[in-house]
Amino acid sequence: MKDNVRDFLAQAVFDPQEVEHYLDPDYAPMWARYDPELGYVLRDIMMKDGLDDCYTLAHYESGGQRRMLQFADQVCRMNTYGDSFTQCHQVSDGETWQEYLSAHLGEPIRNFGIGGYGVYQAYRRARRIESGTLGSEYIILNIFYDGHVRSIDSSRRVRTFPMGTHVKDEIMFHATPWAHVRYNLEAGQWTECPILCPTPASLRVLCDPIQMYETFKNDQVIRLCVLMQGGRVRELGDLQVLAEVLELDVDLANVDHAQNDATILHMAYALRSTEYVLDLVQEWIAAEGKKLLVLLSYGYAKVRAAVTGKPRFDQSLIDYLDHNKILYVDSMQSHVDDYQSFCITLQQYIDRFYVGHYNPMGNHFFAFAVKNAIVNWLTPKLIAYKPGGRVMAEDIARLA
Repeated sequence: MKDNVRDFLAQAVFDPQEVEHYLDPDYAPMWARYDPELGYVLRDIMMKDGLDDCYTLAHYESGGQRRMLQFADQVCRMNTYGDSFTQCHQVSDGETWQEYLSAHLGEPIRNFGIGGYGVYQAYRRARRIESGTLGSEYIILNIFYDGHVRSIDSSRRVRTFPMGTHVKDEIMFHATPWAHVRYNLEAGQWTECPILCPTPASLRVLCDPIQMYETFKNDQVIRLCVLMQGGRVRELGDLQVLAEVLELDVDLANVDHAQNDATILHMAYALRSTEYVLDLVQEWIAAEGKKLLVLLSYGYAKVRAAVTGKPRFDQSLIDYLDHNKILYVDSMQSHVDDYQSFCITLQQYIDRFYVGHYNPMGNHFFAFAVKNAIVNWLTPKLIAYKPGGRVMAEDIARLA
């Protein structure tokens, strides 16, 4: 039987020049820089990708957080983690939802979002940051709808580049191998997996087509993606067993159904991985005496689907959050409710808030969609919502 895995991976081979620029901390402009655990972190960049095709400016402090403008000299008790909808890609520093919310609430909010991260990678970053001097009591984990899939990627770039869904721009070279999670069929449990390329030398190896194939030929997710593209995969046994573990009625050996069934399996695998990661998060949060708030973010395609009444793809996650009594805000429902206030087309509504990611108005919308949950969550209360209707002298002094 023909196996299309080799052809798939041949398209994912890294370009040597791009890798060297990526590894060079002084090469500019470059959106990301290599990290031996998380794959990459961000660095200062100016890109022509914003509202009305403007340039956006993003700066990052020595601690890794995006530049804070509101109340930056005040004690910070909220740290946010997640992907580009946390980072707020495609807007400038002062236009993030954290900055809008901070200005309203009267205290700072740190932004540790990294574009492209999955739920697991955001958790690993949080573990790293919270163990240092920038740790905070209140942890906000912002989960983007594609973050589930990224958690099970051994390398998002290797998965997405052959599928034509990755930015083909040297400035945006990123999503290289990172720490991830998988279900271990032999052990019968979920497991945390280390990065496949923990050194620059091991990353350079992926510029060789033979080494790229040898590294990823048996990767579960890569083989699922080959099937999702309509290709054939020689080894299906472990994938079929995985489907049984997830209680899915699929037949990956059936040529007529394999493409659709692989898509179903891939998303079910991803969503279940998020439940595992949230189990890890809850255990860690409890051990550290911290508090957790989960925010759910969605791109315009998912908002469009929800507004038009299509069933949500992540209902199992909502059920998990409710069952485990995890505090969360569902911004998809916020958009559905908000759209009812407009007499415009759905496309006009989407254009109002999105420029790929949220534009500044989209971030403003999100800030106030999550505001009430944060106000009710924090103790002692925020200065802007101080009970009793009185502002004390010490409050004025703190803001001076």
